[in-house]
Amino acid sequence: MTPYLCVTCGTQFAPTPAPPAACPICQDERQYIGAGGQRWTTPEAIRATHMNAWREHEPGLFGIGTVPAFAIGQRALLVQSPGGNVLWDCISLLDDATVALVRALGGVRAIAISHPHYYAAMVDWAHAFAAEIILHEADAAHVMRPDPSIRFWSGASLDLGDGLTLIHAPGHFDGATMLHWAGGAGGTGALLSGDIYQVVPDRRFISFMRSYPNLVPLSARQVRALEAVTEGYAFTRIYGAWWDRVITHDAKAVVSRSAARYVAALNG
Repeated sequence: MTPYLCVTCGTQFAPTPAPPAACPICQDERQYIGAGGQRWTTPEAIRATHMNAWREHEPGLFGIGTVPAFAIGQRALLVQSPGGNVLWDCISLLDDATVALVRALGGVRAIAISHPHYYAAMVDWAHAFAAEIILHEADAAHVMRPDPSIRFWSGASLDLGDGLTLIHAPGHFDGATMLHWAGGAGGTGALLSGDIYQVVPDRRFISFMRSYPNLVPLSARQVRALEAVTEGYAFTRIYGAWWDRVITHDAKAVVSRSAARYVAALNG
C-alpha cells in the first residue's frame, strides 16, 4: 500500500495498492490536470531526487521548501512559539534531514494550512512530530487522506495561543485561512497568507483570485470581505507562499490599496 502523491498539486492520498484514478484537487476549476495527463509519484521517489532547503526569514520564523521545485512549489513556514511550534502550510517531501532539523528547532505541536492546494503530505508530517493538523471545516471534503490527527474548526477565528490566530478568509476556497502572528516583524505583527492574500511581483500590492492558474477572479463583494477579515489585526509584514513573496513593511496599507484597485478594475 502506497500513499501516492499527485505530481501536479503535491497532494498525498490515502495508501492504496495502485495509484488513484484521478486527483479531485486538480479536477477542480481552481487547479488543473497537466497537458501530459494525471501523473503520480511516491514519497520514496521524491526523496531520491529532491531535498529540502531552509531559510531564516526573521527570528522565530523558518522557511522550508523543496528543491528542485515540486508540484506547486510553495514553501512551508515554521513559527517558533513558547507553547510549541506551529507549521504553517505544508510540503510534499519529508526526509530524515528535515525531521532532524525540525526537532532541533523544537518540533511541531500543530500544523495549520491555508487551503487544500497546500495540504501536501500533512499526515506524514503530523505523524513524524506527533502533531495535530488544524483545518477549517468548510474544506473538509478536500481532504484526500483522512487521519485521526486532523481536527476541523469553525467560525471566524481560532486562537492557537502565544499570539497566533487563525483567520477564516473565504474566497479562494470556502475554508481558506490565514495565520496572524502578533510577535512577528519585531512585534509589529506579521500575516502568513499562503496565497489567500497573494503577494505579487510588485510588492506595493497583493491580489485575490478564485483560481490563479486559470485566471478566475473573485467578485468585488468577496474582495471587500477579504479585506475586512484582517482589519482588526495589527501587521506590518505579509509572508506569501513562496520564498521571495514577502511584503516587508506597510502591509496593512498594501491590503487596502490592493482591494481598492481590484474592485475598481472589476467595475471598469
